[in-house]
Amino acid sequence: MRIAILALQGAFIEHKHMLQQLGIETFEIRQLRDWQQPKDGLILPGGESTVQMRLLKELQLFDPIQEAMQKGLPTFGTCAGMILLSKDHLGTMDIKVRRNAYGRQLGSFHTTGPVEGIGNDVPMTFIRAPYIEEILSDDCLPIATVDEHIVAAKQGRIIATAFHPELDNDMRFHRYFLDIAK
Repeated sequence: MRIAILALQGAFIEHKHMLQQLGIETFEIRQLRDWQQPKDGLILPGGESTVQMRLLKELQLFDPIQEAMQKGLPTFGTCAGMILLSKDHLGTMDIKVRRNAYGRQLGSFHTTGPVEGIGNDVPMTFIRAPYIEEILSDDCLPIATVDEHIVAAKQGRIIATAFHPELDNDMRFHRYFLDIAK
């Protein structure tokens, strides 16, 4: 299995390290020629969604990435990656997202909770995190909530989290994604 990681900006290296610990080959997407390599899945990391979106368009990655997801490429978006997946951006997930929903950097926090399909006590690290304000179709399913806000969802072979599983030692979320990508 080979997983592509968008490496334009943000917390991509942490995903790479997590997947390497699981014995998974990864490569970084920085330009169009990187994207053209064979891949079994894609990770859209946290970071600054506005910057990532601008770079996706400038580097002519937006259309091929969007098309691959529409054709079923397994994708995992965390924090800013969740924003990119939303209807207002790449539009590959039927979600409406509230950006910076928990406030500025000082509003960052860590908790644990259940995630459908993964288990209980899943660590969740929120850093200037969004949450899902609305799920726009029955095809998209909420899989985790915190304080009555949807913080993770799954639609087909796409999963999104408002939090950063790559910043904790728990590998269950990445294993979950890899199971989807098989």
